[in-house]
Amino acid sequence: LKETALKEDLKFYFMNPCEKYRARRQIPWKLALQILKILMVTTQLIFFGLSNQLVVSFKEENTVAFKHLFLKGYSGVDEDDYSCSIYTQQDAYDSIFYVINQYRHLKNIALGTLGYEHEGSDLKICKQQYKKSTMLPSNDTLNIDVSTETECIFFKPQELADKKAELKLNSSFFHLEFYRLIQVEISFKLKGIALQTIHARELPDCYAFQNTITFNNRAHSGKIKIYFDSDTDIQECKDWHIFGSVLQKNTQYILVFDGFVILSCFASLILCTRSIVLALRLQKRFVNYFLEKYNRHVCHADRLEFINGWYVLVIISDVMTIIGSILKMEIKAKNLASYDVCSILLGTSTLFVWVGVIRYLGYFQTYNVLILTMQASLPKVLRFCCCAGMIYLGYTFCGWIVLGPYHEKFEDLNTVAECLFSLVNGDDMFATFAQIQQKSTLVWMFSRLYLYSFISLFIYMILSLFIALITDSYDTIKKYQQSGFPVTDLHEFLKDHGSVGCRKENTSMPFICCC
Repeated sequence: LKETALKEDLKFYFMNPCEKYRARRQIPWKLALQILKILMVTTQLIFFGLSNQLVVSFKEENTVAFKHLFLKGYSGVDEDDYSCSIYTQQDAYDSIFYVINQYRHLKNIALGTLGYEHEGSDLKICKQQYKKSTMLPSNDTLNIDVSTETECIFFKPQELADKKAELKLNSSFFHLEFYRLIQVEISFKLKGIALQTIHARELPDCYAFQNTITFNNRAHSGKIKIYFDSDTDIQECKDWHIFGSVLQKNTQYILVFDGFVILSCFASLILCTRSIVLALRLQKRFVNYFLEKYNRHVCHADRLEFINGWYVLVIISDVMTIIGSILKMEIKAKNLASYDVCSILLGTSTLFVWVGVIRYLGYFQTYNVLILTMQASLPKVLRFCCCAGMIYLGYTFCGWIVLGPYHEKFEDLNTVAECLFSLVNGDDMFATFAQIQQKSTLVWMFSRLYLYSFISLFIYMILSLFIALITDSYDTIKKYQQSGFPVTDLHEFLKDHGSVGCRKENTSMPFICCC
């Protein structure tokens, strides 16, 4: 009786939801809830994505506007990783005073809803330079103290129109000794309000822009690179009054919908956690019975049969969705502004929810081949990637140190890794070959040997072996489906047992099981 009860429980546990309904009329609540959750979570993500899109566009457009406002002669396109560059001393002075003048008349020239911050909104100008330096390039002589000194000057917005500001602008601070100047950094903070969210029936956000303009002369090469950096902080508007009931009602409806998403995820979390706990209890019963009757332990593979990885994935997704939904509600109510954290949580949870759909496709033999092939090939693929990764890292370091001075795609390690990955996928091959500078014949010949050997090795050998590993696993799974999978202790234990007490009466089945 004990063995029969255990076999029935094991049989029932490994059934799919529709088989469980046919056997014991157990309604597949988890299946129905997962389908409902997919629809709700995806809808929630779309709403948040549309809202987040307004935030991103507002940040980007303001950054472009700041570059046109404060960078003299800005063409509208960044030259490289810097915005623009200057080549004469007069251009350097003109560019610095241009920033000060534009900041002074900001309210009269800016098109956006910008203003100075009341606290800590000073315009700060700092110059960093070597303490002592004497250079005579014509005589190849150099006398320099490499220790640096930094000197700063501040301008308040209300003081820029006074005579005191004119005295500061004519002070010795602005007499730059370019032969020992390292950089000049201008920083200031502005406030802004995004009104475009009102058209999307959302409450507006208040923004704080911390702008930094850096005149970089570290190379002393005759070219000063100008960098513009804008750090945006979304803040809660302290005092706002918006008239119109439609805006308020729309916010309330979305908050209610987010509440339903949290409830559905919480219910899914409870059901999946309960299923895992029951599975662990059933595993313990089977292990103890097997040890008692056959006097040997159950193998590790059979123990893992009881741990449903899909339930673990659903639990992680539910936890992330609940936390992300709470953050989204706080953002919607303008109590928080953690857009990045919220988008990571909601985006990852939605990814896991849709990946979890594969579980239900696995009930059909045709679709189950994909899942079984991935499971069978994963260990071999990971071991293969570790070996191939060593070769990849070797090429990365070699390309960086040898080709870095002669090719822009090999200037730093991150760029080299991205360039080689694109070559593996067959992208941008001709441009990579063509852009190498021919200043050194030896390096040019080495670059050809380097690129040809990398492309040939990875595309024709390593990628082919990678595909062969997956193909071999696929063939093995297809063979198992025709001749039968290897029998483990668990399968042998359940093989001779009949079906679980199935009711014979002809009753209607839920629509979801019919589908």
